[in-house]
Amino acid sequence: MTEWRAAGLVGDGVRYRSAAGRGVLLATILGSGLVTLDATVVNVALPEIAAELGADFTALQWTVNAYALTQAAFLLLGGALGDRYGHRRLFTLGVIWFAVASMLCGAAPTTDVLVATRALQGLGAALLTPASLAIIEATFHPDDRSAAIGAWSGLGGLLTALGPFVGGYLTAAVTWRLIFFINVPFTVVAVWAAFRYVPGLGEAKPRARLDYAGAVLSAVGLGGVVYALTAGSAAGWWSPIALAAGLAGVVALGLLVLVERTHADPLVVLSLFRVHQFTAANVVTFVVYAALGGALFLLPIQLQRVVGLSPLESGTALIPMTIVMLLLSSAAGRLAVRVGPRVPMTVGPLIAAVGLALLVRVTPEGSYLTTTFPAVVVFGLGLSVTVAPLTWTVLQAAGPAHAGVASAINSVVARAATAVAVGTLPVAAGIAGAAALEPEVFADGFRRAMWIAAALVAAGGVLSFATIRSAATERREPGPEVAQPASCPLQAPPVTTFRAPRGQV
Repeated sequence: MTEWRAAGLVGDGVRYRSAAGRGVLLATILGSGLVTLDATVVNVALPEIAAELGADFTALQWTVNAYALTQAAFLLLGGALGDRYGHRRLFTLGVIWFAVASMLCGAAPTTDVLVATRALQGLGAALLTPASLAIIEATFHPDDRSAAIGAWSGLGGLLTALGPFVGGYLTAAVTWRLIFFINVPFTVVAVWAAFRYVPGLGEAKPRARLDYAGAVLSAVGLGGVVYALTAGSAAGWWSPIALAAGLAGVVALGLLVLVERTHADPLVVLSLFRVHQFTAANVVTFVVYAALGGALFLLPIQLQRVVGLSPLESGTALIPMTIVMLLLSSAAGRLAVRVGPRVPMTVGPLIAAVGLALLVRVTPEGSYLTTTFPAVVVFGLGLSVTVAPLTWTVLQAAGPAHAGVASAINSVVARAATAVAVGTLPVAAGIAGAAALEPEVFADGFRRAMWIAAALVAAGGVLSFATIRSAATERREPGPEVAQPASCPLQAPPVTTFRAPRGQV
């Protein structure tokens, strides 16, 4: 209560329309928004990075995957540390870490240094992302919490929507290095707002005992498997480094299951995976986000290296997709509440598959309005119908007591899927070797990759039809209580929060 009074607050929490409420939103939106923004601006700059640093296609894969790999590997740990040591403390630490890593990325003289500093960026993102939503949940008055989360999600989504345009403009007008340096002033504002407006709330209610074994095993397991798949695509699946990383990852994940089954306060609540709806939704998440991540990695390169667009033009070309999602995601969420998630999670991926199939028509001979525009709009429409119902299904299947760990697990699944797809989809499509970035070679591989991605996301729709139930009627397994939500369920594309009828979520 002392910290509330110091911030000029009393009662059950911050009010949405107060100065303190706006300050809390400023801090959390800037912090988490920069994480999602960085996931989109870099893709647009990849061709220019390759040209300046002499990077081959494998180096570009690692530029994206180093960030996704460390973020996925340490997200669960970030959430646990926030529960133990305080979410404001972890948030500010993560934001500062992210800013320092961003400066190192912008100053990177070689691709090896860039990849290493991108990995550091991902670690900072893993620390601040879970704490961002947890701060809102813990800080705002119960009556204003849904409005605050809606603003956090919607404005964070707007930053994501601006990402391709901002990345393209900065790359074309100045240099690709500015997409990293631009993070610094925003992180300074986020840290100031966190210390000024976010009450520490005593940084209390720690876990009885931090699950160190679970944290280490989850990081080694996830990191090892994703690293093996990415390294194997370049060095060969039977190369010693891929085999060693993959074996270490599998063993660590096996040990994680054993440890978490006996731990009094586990990092991962394994009983959630006995809930059919929860497990099925995460499988669909992996399939859909693998297609999404692989496609959005390759499309900017196709637009610049093959079609001949500038970085600014290629970034602008992707904006309609995110605008469609921002406009329709909320309605799709309400639809899922009314009719159940099975129909939208079946139809949405099938529509997205059509959009990906249309991308095979993106060639130098076609115009933007007749090739790229309809493809990204249809793809965005499919994702709009899919993502919010998918998020709702994961959280509803887990129940309020497990909302935090459920959202963290789902977020890890989405990020791991993206990393796996970036590492393996190009190889499956024939985009590999020293000539991978040659326009003719890349164009042929891009067409195959889009067909593969279309088939993959369509499979997500089929899986939804076969495994997702329209109403969550199954009985949930009991498990340990989870104090706070650990993270926003999904990173990209943005999820717009919707209001569900009372008692249904």
